[in-house]
Amino acid sequence: MYVRGSPHLKGTPHYKEEQCAPSLNLEMKKVLDLQASITSLQSMLEDLLVATADGFLHLIHWDGMTNGRKAINLCTVPFSVDLQSSRAGSLMGFEDVYIRDMEYCATLDGFAVVFNDGRVGFITPMSSRFTAEQLHGVWAQDVVDGTCVAVNNKYRLMAFGCANGSVQVYTIDTTTGAMQFSHKLELTPKQYPDIWNKTGPVKLIRWSPDSCVVMVTWECGGLSLWSVFGAQLICTLGGDFAYQSDGAKKDPLKIRSMTWGSEGYHLWVIDGSSSSNMKPERNANNEAQQFGILQFQFIKSALTVNPCMSNQEQVLLQGEDRLYLNCGDAAQTQSPRNTLAHSEHNHTRERGPFSDGSLDSQGLSTLLGHRHWHVVQIHSTYLESNWPIRFSAIDKLGQNVAVVGKFGFAHYSLLTKKWKLFGNITQEQTMMVTGGLAWWNDFIVLACYNLNDHQEELRIYLRTSNLDNAFAHITKVQANTLLLSVFRDIVILFRADCSICLYSIERRSEGLNPTASIQILQEVSMSRYIPHPFLVVSVTLTSVRTETGITLKMPQQACEAESIMLNLAGQLIMLQRDRSGPQIRDKDNNPNQRKHLPFCAPVVLAQSVENVWTTCRINKQKRHLLEALWLSCGGAGMKVWLPLFPRDHRKPHSFLSRRIMLPFHINIYPLAVLFEDALVLGAVNDTVLYDCLYTQTSAREHLEVLFPFSIVERTSQIYLHHILRQLLVRNLGEQALLLAHSCATLPYFPHVLELMLHEVLEEEATSREPIPDPLLPTVAKFITEFPLFLQTVVHCARKTEYALWNYLFAAVGNPKDLFEECLMAQDLDTAASYLIILQNMEVPAVSRQHATLLFNTALEQGKWDLCRHMIRFLKAIGSGETETPPTTPTTQEPSSSSGFEFFRHRSISLSQSAENLHSKFNLTKTLSMPSGPSGKRWSKDSDCAENMYIDMMLWRHARRLLEEIKLKDLGCFAAQLGFELIGWLCKERARAARVEDFVCALKKLHKDFLWPFPVIPASSINSPFKNGKYKTAVGEQLLKSQSTDTFVNMEMDTGISNTPRSRSWLGTISSSQREIDTVSSHGPHMQDAFLSPLLSKVFLIGDECSIGSATDLTETSSMVDGDWTMVDENFSSLSLTQSELEQLSLELASKGPHKSQVQLRYLLHIFMEAGCLDWCVVIGLILRESSVINQVFSIMQSSDIDGEICQNIKTGLDAVDKWASTDCPGYKPFLSIIKPQIQKLNEIVEEQVQPEAFQPVNPSKVPEQANPRAEESRTSSSHGTNPQSDAGSSNASRHEEDKAKTEDEDSFQEGSYDCVVS
Repeated sequence: MYVRGSPHLKGTPHYKEEQCAPSLNLEMKKVLDLQASITSLQSMLEDLLVATADGFLHLIHWDGMTNGRKAINLCTVPFSVDLQSSRAGSLMGFEDVYIRDMEYCATLDGFAVVFNDGRVGFITPMSSRFTAEQLHGVWAQDVVDGTCVAVNNKYRLMAFGCANGSVQVYTIDTTTGAMQFSHKLELTPKQYPDIWNKTGPVKLIRWSPDSCVVMVTWECGGLSLWSVFGAQLICTLGGDFAYQSDGAKKDPLKIRSMTWGSEGYHLWVIDGSSSSNMKPERNANNEAQQFGILQFQFIKSALTVNPCMSNQEQVLLQGEDRLYLNCGDAAQTQSPRNTLAHSEHNHTRERGPFSDGSLDSQGLSTLLGHRHWHVVQIHSTYLESNWPIRFSAIDKLGQNVAVVGKFGFAHYSLLTKKWKLFGNITQEQTMMVTGGLAWWNDFIVLACYNLNDHQEELRIYLRTSNLDNAFAHITKVQANTLLLSVFRDIVILFRADCSICLYSIERRSEGLNPTASIQILQEVSMSRYIPHPFLVVSVTLTSVRTETGITLKMPQQACEAESIMLNLAGQLIMLQRDRSGPQIRDKDNNPNQRKHLPFCAPVVLAQSVENVWTTCRINKQKRHLLEALWLSCGGAGMKVWLPLFPRDHRKPHSFLSRRIMLPFHINIYPLAVLFEDALVLGAVNDTVLYDCLYTQTSAREHLEVLFPFSIVERTSQIYLHHILRQLLVRNLGEQALLLAHSCATLPYFPHVLELMLHEVLEEEATSREPIPDPLLPTVAKFITEFPLFLQTVVHCARKTEYALWNYLFAAVGNPKDLFEECLMAQDLDTAASYLIILQNMEVPAVSRQHATLLFNTALEQGKWDLCRHMIRFLKAIGSGETETPPTTPTTQEPSSSSGFEFFRHRSISLSQSAENLHSKFNLTKTLSMPSGPSGKRWSKDSDCAENMYIDMMLWRHARRLLEEIKLKDLGCFAAQLGFELIGWLCKERARAARVEDFVCALKKLHKDFLWPFPVIPASSINSPFKNGKYKTAVGEQLLKSQSTDTFVNMEMDTGISNTPRSRSWLGTISSSQREIDTVSSHGPHMQDAFLSPLLSKVFLIGDECSIGSATDLTETSSMVDGDWTMVDENFSSLSLTQSELEQLSLELASKGPHKSQVQLRYLLHIFMEAGCLDWCVVIGLILRESSVINQVFSIMQSSDIDGEICQNIKTGLDAVDKWASTDCPGYKPFLSIIKPQIQKLNEIVEEQVQPEAFQPVNPSKVPEQANPRAEESRTSSSHGTNPQSDAGSSNASRHEEDKAKTEDEDSFQEGSYDCVVS
């Protein structure tokens, strides 16, 4: 601020001379000699009260005259415990007692005093005359070490600092006049173990201008901020305030004097240590630093000054020139229910060297990351003439805010990011908002004083119109309005004459802009109950009432304004509507003309109340929470006034109260309540050190470097478990169940149950005295009502020390029984947690028995991660490693359907193995299996009994999978657990690893690997193109290559006349395999969408299911997707005929997903190495690759193979051929290709019947002995010009086939055919 006429202001835009500070002159009027040193001065309305060290009180008028009044000797003032006892008790037992500190309290009309001997008291004049005879004092009996005092007028509190470092807060009992202890402000050893008893005496206490917080400092330094009733908000004796970034301890800042700035946004501090250590020879530039003046900046909750905000869940913090919102981007905020973390109230942020105004909000957002506040900078034009901000309010949707400064008001839209100010500056400067402001739908309601007309007014402005009195609805009111609040469509005012006024507010659409009109409903005088209007902290209209029975009879009244809640200096008073008289029927009158029910006499609900929260929303599912009243009581925690409902609308018990007040403690300072979400929201002061940026010498020069940069962070806490516990303590289990079931859908409800169990367990199990009526059994029984009972108990146990387990399980049940319940419920992860409990509480034999049960179940369900843990667990039991129990898996690995996870670790070149395997075939292990997390353990300690025990279980499981033909599961099992599959298969080749039924195995693999059954291309039977006269090469080739087969005995004319018959024939095929294909088919709509890029109506086949399965399967393969894209992009440049496209589509449709193909090839590799040739044949059939069959037959010829295996393969292939003829003709073309090999096999079998005729063949010649016709067909397929041949077979097969050279016309056609079908 600059004085009027200062040259600094001439260049300032919007310069207004009258806004400058007036120039002040101080001159001496008179000198009074009081004969002794002055210990304390206090202004008392018209007079000045002076205390001197000789034990006298002097009352001096401000003009310097004593008016002939004598000084009062303290020895003559009578003191007693209260005003009712005899007045004989005098203070003076000795002469030298005087007042060290005193402060006048206007609302108590007296002085709080501290004497030099440490005693404290309250002196009040018994009449208007201030003389020794009329004064009377009361003691605070428990305080003997008082040092200083500060008074809170709004809450009628006296805070006395003590030499032991605590602050004792007293109030006056209005009935007896005695000093009544309220609460204590002190550091606890739990929070401040190093310093709690080393602070020294309290030096200064300062209440903020809004009376909501108090700042305390000690002789040894440090600052602490507390709420009215003792909740600690900040203390600079711990954390970053007390330690440097390198961990060194700082000396706390010693404070000589401090005072609050305007509206409580600043604390001005004079450093007490600066004068002694500042060198006097400093130059003039350092003059400001020599005084050591520090300014601390604060932001506070809108609730502190505008308590009508308490019925909203949006949160608003206000600073001197900006607002902090946590509702995020208003553009995305559609409802008030979508914000979770809110916070409010007084929090400090130090003004560091970087924290000038422009960087404040930017620093916050950088430091808080994604949890940053939405900072709204208040418009500079408005601030220039109206600094600082006094009130602020936000609407229900969190999209608009309004602020009030010295004069007028302004509002801001978070959607448009625009401010609206008064267009007429005179209108702004002639209104002063006195009672706060609130939003009602799109209107701003405020109570103000009109400086022009000297009239109190209630005004309503529309948000969307220009800010001008012409668009406002103005109502004159009788007296000065102190508080304002809105409940639904009712405005409630509290006025300076201690009366409460209710107005109805109504929207009217007249003309262009809608307006609102106001009508007075009711006036209630409270002057009998309120000693001073300034004592009323908040006034709220609510639907809360004590008779919940009304709700059952007349539910429509649940939303009516039933009661007034009035916070009178921390005492919560309720005025309820009197329904004892005759009831007024709603339909009789217009609601505005209807006579309103009177209010009953007030009832005190609670003491020490700082804030009250209630909501006017209705939710039938969560009536307990929405119809409750929430109270914040400072250091005493929170209270909830909860309604109790009879169950199932039964008649309530006559002895059961309608409501119950439940206290509970929380760890944060409550700033807002999310009613349905059962959350309390708060904020904490967090800090960031930056002293590392300074050298030691410069840090000493900059006092602010002693303090970290402070930021405000949001916090939240669940309160539901506190309420449930309080209900259970009071034997209200039925109400607790009703409440818990209504909240069971909350995502953190399991955590609520766990917290409740944990807190009760900790308290009771660690109690030194026996508990007569323990709560734990009740809580355990309560939790069993919920399906999460088993998880709750075990999670609680795992987070509790072992010593308390016996106590816990004595209440909840035997862990063995709970483990078995988990197994029955198929909850294996929870069972694994119980296993760790059992391991610690039972003998190893019991642990092993239960671990085996769990291991087998986990194997069956494919929970591989759990299986690995169980293997480790079983080994630990065997080797005595029980000190390190295995960790319980928290996340479950993908099940077998997601494929073999080990393909990340290795890649397999199948072409390479195909070339080499038959030349160096033996039955020993030639490929080392990838080892999982426990793979190494198979090789060492194999003789250990524990390993043998585990191996037996693994072998049993593998055998079962193979017998049930679950190859996919077997692959996953081996990959995930590092099981040596090849070695085991070698042993089981003639037993479990034999294929008993080839057809059944083939069908099962098709289903497991989502592999489509092969189909015959329609063009191979006939084609409707070229007017029915066009015969494709494929069609001719089919007839030629299968002339000897039964498959060709069908009539195959190419005429159009045969088309219906061929379609119906294919239809019968499709119906026979429809059952299997539907596993992966999702219906025709996906097929059309998928195949449309190539050509519409590509297939002429009537089989929806087989196309569908191919369609859906290829969608899962990224490689096939890529192929489709490629074809799509190059479609215009490819000159493909209709039949070629048809073949290409069929080719792709006959293959399964790429992942399945890789898995099948890997299994083929494994079986080939293990010598399980019958399985190799089955996989070869599915992949329809003749090279695989050739390879198997080569091995059979070149090695000493058991005749039984050959016989089994021959029988199996015959069965497949028979099945293909009747049920799946799609396999016939491939079977015809490998027919020469099958004939060769018959010869081998016959030779093995006569062993002497058997001659071993040189393995190196095997490739040449393979059927040349098949080789030629494969070769030609790779050199064909048709582009579909490339899309069809795998890279490995192509690599092998490229080596051959021979080709002729016949085999070219065969090759093309082979490519289409394979």
